[in-house]
Amino acid sequence: MIIGIGSDLIDIRRIEATLARFGTRFTDRVFTTVEQAKSDGRTLRAASYAKRWAAKEACSKALGTGLRMGVAWREMGVVNRPSGQPTMVLTGGAAERLAAMTPPGFVARIDLTMTDDAPLAQAFVVISAWPQDWPRR
Repeated sequence: MIIGIGSDLIDIRRIEATLARFGTRFTDRVFTTVEQAKSDGRTLRAASYAKRWAAKEACSKALGTGLRMGVAWREMGVVNRPSGQPTMVLTGGAAERLAAMTPPGFVARIDLTMTDDAPLAQAFVVISAWPQDWPRR
């Protein structure tokens, strides 16, 4: 069952300007080390960061909190499954919120899709709850 949905759209030029102005002060405050390594290695660095920004915003909306109620930027990190499919890893207050919204006897799954087409980047997050004994693939 779906327990949360979120989406976000951002202008890549906004992230590009923020990177130019604040550099690592910005990236260290908002992005995990995994996200920084992934984005810093990309030719279109600002677009990569923008997609991850949008993913964090979309995830906070799917959690039903936004960036408040104990949920912080670095507690939501974009990672890739072995297949390459992106998902989110939650820690701290974000993980606590996810646990609180997951019904007893269920496990949460976060599905994420990200895209960019300059000057825009977009992300969608769907949080679903699956019975603990459901076969996973």
